Amino acid sequence: MRPQHARRGFSLMELLIVIMILLALGGIVAVGYLNISKNADKDLQLVQFDQVDSAMARFRMDLRRWPSEEEGLEVLWLKDSLEDEDEMSKWRGPYLENPIIEDTWGGEIIYRNPSEDRGDGFYDIVSSGPDREEGTEDDITNHDRLRDADGEIAEEFDDFNPADTGDGG
Repeated sequence: MRPQHARRGFSLMELLIVIMILLALGGIVAVGYLNISKNADKDLQLVQFDQVDSAMARFRMDLRRWPSEEEGLEVLWLKDSLEDEDEMSKWRGPYLENPIIEDTWGGEIIYRNPSEDRGDGFYDIVSSGPDREEGTEDDITNHDRLRDADGEIAEEFDDFNPADTGDGG
């Protein structure tokens, strides 16, 4: 009769296999989390731009124009930013409750009027994205929701001009 040997633990090979499996699973989870986080940050920035677009529309209804580049987005929450003192009585803000001066990554929000992307009658609100460098592939604009798969403004939005309110102005 052979004596049975009690097994005391795992071999080194078994431990290495378990460690490799755990590292592989951890890598898969980490990559998935990073992609979700990147998309969430971009989505959050687009929501912030939606808030600004809504405030811009209310500003335009009251003053019959978009803010100038000199006034910037600050005019949406600070009446004293108006260039023309005669317009102070028309201003019914604040149009934004909380000032929006930084993007999701802490970079400066860029405002252009007229739009470099769509021309007269439009404005641009731009985030330089995670790399904080303007003009790179990760930039986000208020026009991004209108783009098709090729990155061009979709045809159904070509004729839409928010400056054309039908009021002759």
